[in-house]
Amino acid sequence: MLEFRKPVIEDKKWVDECLKNVKSYNCEYTFGNIFLWSTSYKTTICKYKDFMLCRWGDKDNIKYSVPLGKGDFKNAVCQLIEDAKELGIKFSIYGVTEYYKALLDEFFPNCFSYRYDEGFNDYIYSVDKMAELRGKKYHSKRNHITNFKKNNPNWSFEKLNKDNIGECIELHSQWISEHSDEEDYSYEFEAVLTAFEYYDKLNLVGGLIRVDGKVVAYTLGERHSDKLFVTHFEKAPAQMQGAYPIINQEFTKNCLMSYEYVNREEDLGIEGLRKAKQSYYPEIFLEKCVAEYEK
Repeated sequence: MLEFRKPVIEDKKWVDECLKNVKSYNCEYTFGNIFLWSTSYKTTICKYKDFMLCRWGDKDNIKYSVPLGKGDFKNAVCQLIEDAKELGIKFSIYGVTEYYKALLDEFFPNCFSYRYDEGFNDYIYSVDKMAELRGKKYHSKRNHITNFKKNNPNWSFEKLNKDNIGECIELHSQWISEHSDEEDYSYEFEAVLTAFEYYDKLNLVGGLIRVDGKVVAYTLGERHSDKLFVTHFEKAPAQMQGAYPIINQEFTKNCLMSYEYVNREEDLGIEGLRKAKQSYYPEIFLEKCVAEYEK
């Protein structure tokens, strides 16, 4: 019987070993993502041979990840199928990309149906294009940044560290207070506080923008693989023109140039978020689906 439990920081070493074998650019395939959102998504993990098994949710609303690691993929999936049977739930896998769909169809022909939702696809961008913002399609982004620099001549960029984390927490708290009537951000804030608490142990990388010495924007994320970085959080005052574009560009230029791509995660079907992510013209719109076991 598989023994799932909530992830703890000590799991990072073995989970990272499993994630080295990942064959997809999913934003959720990093230890930081799994760990930081474990309360919100009721995430539990299990070590099975050389695989990391993961499931989200509780009771009759549980979804699994594909087994992540190396070894007998079919056997690992069978273990998950048995786990779902023991729980009395329908077995379904979240975040299935083309590569893993092909594996499921190879090992379990005619056993899975697939359900797609664009809100859960990942936006993956070229690091070079995000840094340079060249060409006509990025004209408005360049204008916003130019106006920001003109209106705030005493701006500066710096990397996140233990000395400026507190200011980022204050900025995020202020942002939530200004948006508290829109939805509940308590889980997001818990994830952010956890990220800052374990910033070094999670090997997170972040940056901020100051204006007249005050932090007005910050962002942070983590390495996914040699080619890909995943951005987890980004906050700035919406009323400050150019704040989001400049933290995006400056962070990319100063921290991400060793990567080929940056994954800025899903839009969750939120209209404003979708518009913002589309405005940067993703290099890859990573389709992810839910695979449902029909046997």
